[in-house]
Amino acid sequence: MIPEGCDKLLLHACCAPCSSAIVEWLMKNGVRPTIFYFNPNIWPREEYEIRKNESKRHAESLGLGWIDGDYDHEGWRKGVCGLENLPERGLRCEQCFTLRLTETARKAQKLGFRYFATTLASSRWKSLEQIERAGRMAEKAAPGTEFWAQNWRKGGLQERRNQLLKENQFYNQQYCGCEFSARNGANTKPLLRAQMREAKKQHQGQLAKMSEEIAGKLQGLTESRHVQTVMAYWPLPDEVDIRPFVDWMVAQGVTVVLPKVTGEETMELRRYASYDDLEEGAFHIMEPVGESFMTFDQIDLAIVPGMAFDAAAHRLGRGKGYYDRFLGAHPYIYKIGVCFPFQRVAEVPSEAHDVVMDEVIS
Repeated sequence: MIPEGCDKLLLHACCAPCSSAIVEWLMKNGVRPTIFYFNPNIWPREEYEIRKNESKRHAESLGLGWIDGDYDHEGWRKGVCGLENLPERGLRCEQCFTLRLTETARKAQKLGFRYFATTLASSRWKSLEQIERAGRMAEKAAPGTEFWAQNWRKGGLQERRNQLLKENQFYNQQYCGCEFSARNGANTKPLLRAQMREAKKQHQGQLAKMSEEIAGKLQGLTESRHVQTVMAYWPLPDEVDIRPFVDWMVAQGVTVVLPKVTGEETMELRRYASYDDLEEGAFHIMEPVGESFMTFDQIDLAIVPGMAFDAAAHRLGRGKGYYDRFLGAHPYIYKIGVCFPFQRVAEVPSEAHDVVMDEVIS
């Protein structure tokens, strides 16, 4: 139920996916929210920036006000000091909620907003009781404000959230945000991706040299094995650049096929002969426009990019699952993972559907 006299609202937003259905519902019911993005718990910094930019993009697409809160992760760490090893939904989480909502309440007070709320209450992984206690503490810290303790999980909002996530192609994180919540199981995948993105930035000046060395290794491998058909990839700017190697293979008479995304969960292979055969496709990747390639049993090896690989050849992709689905359907294809040396890690979290490489070159 909407509080009496609530026609505007300061909405603390943890991310765009969790905000989307809530904001849509509010606007349909005559409440125009201003988004307050204050989440110093998120780590590393690049993960924070990705979520922040998605939140801003969402608000701007709707013509809503959006406020950037300060990113003070060290200050947040001090605020939860001594609670680091407590389990999820424990006192650390409640203290985190209190810190973030207190800042929200103070911002509402400063801007003249009576009501404030939070999208944290949309997550089934969080305690509504903890969130409400945190909100009540926050309103006491900012006299004249009131916390709207709404349960955003009801009324079909969860289902609508999932629809809007796909429609808007939001970045969808899989862990709360802090390094402590990312310690458990598959939740380390998003954290590891963020760490690898940060590492690529730190090694930016060395990527071209590393790519040349890796391409040389691939060339030696294909020559020694006398391969005739190779499934390769056309790199994104932050991936190992194998373009010269791909063109070298074509010049040597090797049949080269590249992937092309054809649906939300599927990709196919098409022949590649030159750069003129490419056009920008899904996710801004250059994809082939040549004829389809269906004789998968002729592929001598597949060269597969990844975000990280470990000693057991487990691969961390970008989270879309295209390679895992395709290679899982054709397990006889010999798979070579390709990455920069710093992308070799001690352990990549692995799930049943993740396809393991036969070898990794870096």
